[in-house]
Amino acid sequence: MFRKRHVMHAIAAAIAVIAADAAAFAPCVRAADGPLVIARQGYFFVGGKIDTSIEGSPVVGQMYVEFQVPQTVEQSYPLVMIHGGGQTGTNFTGTPDGREGWAQYFLRHGYTVYVVDQVARGRAANWAQVYGAMTPPRFAFTEQRFARPEDAKLWPQAHLHTQWPGTGKPGDPVFEQFYASQVPSIADFAKQQELNRDAGAALLDRIGPAIVLTHSQSGAFGWPIADARPHLVKAIVAVEPSGPPVHDVVFKGAPDWFADAAPTKRWGLGEVPLTYDPPGAPEFVREEKSDAPDLVRCWVQKSPARQLVNLQSIPVLVVTSEASYHASYDHCTVKYLRQAGVSGMAVMSLPAHNIHGNGHMMMLEKNSDEIAAAMMGWLNETFAAEAKKTR
Repeated sequence: MFRKRHVMHAIAAAIAVIAADAAAFAPCVRAADGPLVIARQGYFFVGGKIDTSIEGSPVVGQMYVEFQVPQTVEQSYPLVMIHGGGQTGTNFTGTPDGREGWAQYFLRHGYTVYVVDQVARGRAANWAQVYGAMTPPRFAFTEQRFARPEDAKLWPQAHLHTQWPGTGKPGDPVFEQFYASQVPSIADFAKQQELNRDAGAALLDRIGPAIVLTHSQSGAFGWPIADARPHLVKAIVAVEPSGPPVHDVVFKGAPDWFADAAPTKRWGLGEVPLTYDPPGAPEFVREEKSDAPDLVRCWVQKSPARQLVNLQSIPVLVVTSEASYHASYDHCTVKYLRQAGVSGMAVMSLPAHNIHGNGHMMMLEKNSDEIAAAMMGWLNETFAAEAKKTR
């Protein structure tokens, strides 16, 4: 009898643990939202080709795309979401603490949503014999840049980070869910830009005009995709896009904080060609002083600046959080684009919208819905203004 009671207590304890774990990761949908109502969903691959020169003749260069169409499509253009480095489309389809992601947020507001896995990431197969060396996930980098920048204090704004859902350390189930999602990336960033430019253009050729939302590394893909298909990119929402222009930044901590990294980005915003007028790669000069003590000193074009003619008519929103390393240099990306003639530029500094404490992975943090709402507000205003112009 004692053994039976002991077994029953053990089973009850195990069930309680399982229930607690399930509760920890149960989707947190507000009651007012109700269930997701989806008219159609699925997936497909775009870009790439069968390469018979490789054993097995695999398809290489393809991008994985999953989509959801709401029951009532209320928006004129779908939203294409392209994740950043070391990530996959899971950045947008949920959060590591079990809440709905940005894909579901925009779906609930009438957007058809396309979420990709970049070439050689996630469900877009990686072929090492084609893509070459890979950069693995890096634990220290993940802590310093994403989950716990306030501990490392490598840039002036890092101490303001408060929005990560959990401790951001090993042993915390939310952090371990996030770290489990990290994947290797093609080490050659120029190759990544070329492959994803071509696959992104193929995606737009298939689905038609769309809004392109990039994050971090994929910011370097958004500009060449728009350059290749300017008539199909209706707006770019660049969430802390890869930058700054010309040189990346090395973060050193106080008191000097910043140093330039090598090499030079030949085309300013990245390593793949963009259409400038007059044609050719720009020449660059560094500004004599920074705009503020806690900001990077920017590189810009030598005057007269070449113009990014295919981007000039595309509305662009650059979104920057309060505590991310991008808070120190996204202003340089904005300055570069404006100098190159991108007149439809808008800047969304989250603290200016009373959204505080976010780091670089803001789509996964506790207030992610607030950020999505702010971006959607800009889209609503932008396309309302566009509608007035066409009347």
